[in-house]
Amino acid sequence: MESVVETVKTGTSFLEEAKRRSGEDLSLCYQCLKCTAGCPTAPFMDVRPNNLIRMIQMGRKEEVLGSSAIWLCVSCETCGTRCPNKIDIGVLMDALREMAIEEGIPAKERNIHLLHEAFVQSIKRGGRVHEATMLIDYKLRSRDFLTDLIPGMMLFLKGKIPLFPSFIKGREEIKRIFEKCEKK
Repeated sequence: MESVVETVKTGTSFLEEAKRRSGEDLSLCYQCLKCTAGCPTAPFMDVRPNNLIRMIQMGRKEEVLGSSAIWLCVSCETCGTRCPNKIDIGVLMDALREMAIEEGIPAKERNIHLLHEAFVQSIKRGGRVHEATMLIDYKLRSRDFLTDLIPGMMLFLKGKIPLFPSFIKGREEIKRIFEKCEKK
């Protein structure tokens, strides 16, 4: 059984790791709930954004990394905009997803990690997301070819999903950023 001292050390190390990986000072959160009140996906999360920060402060690493919340965040940045201390929870969620992947903690939602990987690969290729290639990548990874086929085709026919990607200037810089992150 883990002692109180070991629990505090583990909790502190998780808080420090989350802070280091995300660049966000989570000790500034005083639970005003503005992040959760503005979050469009909070009603679908098992742990609300403000509670997630509190759990990190308390060192509840396994619960945080095993939560659905880290995978359901859409990085809309409403939380960071509303936060009086400018904590960007979207950036934190990215760091927590990467930590969960590295530690082999599976997402509760079926195939959501595959969508995350396809999203990241799309950014690596062109510096921004190209929905068509990202979705093809995801469908090939998940082997879920029929789900969302009709809505996807409707979006494509309306011109909402461009056939050809547009690449940003400075793709080499994006490549170097990813390479630097992978070395850590």
